[in-house]
Amino acid sequence: MIRDSVSGRAWKFGDNVSTDSIAPGRLISLRANPPEYAKHLLEDVNPEFAKNVAVDDFIVAGVNFGCGSSREIAPMIIKISGVGAVLAKSFGRIFYRNAVNNGMLLIECDTDKINDGEVITADILGRRITAERGLKIPFNLSESEIKIINEGGLLNYIEKYNSLDI
Repeated sequence: MIRDSVSGRAWKFGDNVSTDSIAPGRLISLRANPPEYAKHLLEDVNPEFAKNVAVDDFIVAGVNFGCGSSREIAPMIIKISGVGAVLAKSFGRIFYRNAVNNGMLLIECDTDKINDGEVITADILGRRITAERGLKIPFNLSESEIKIINEGGLLNYIEKYNSLDI
């Protein structure tokens, strides 16, 4: 479940971060143990990330985050790791759908001005990213997406409301 806002440190990554980079393919046998797999999140891109990411920190990337295979475990282990949200200029479409279905908050926005390591806040209801240095980045997030994320994913939403009326 998300709150009205999330604050944490920004961890910057580049463009075209694939699902194989998020959930290393060489460790795919760990998919039956998602908490163990989460200990290897993004380790091929930043070996220190999984060891040092804190609850509510942000993954901040460029274009096409989550491209590649439809590895559903990728957004799951991001969520398990405690990441508050993933911010990117764009997302791989299958990754995006899997993430929303699993209740992972994704925010599509201009990430160029966000600095690695700085503390940022995502104001969900105000639909903007801010930093103490005066940074303000608007984003769009539909009411439907907010409802699904607030329920922890699409299946939880359907079970609670017994409908797809979003």
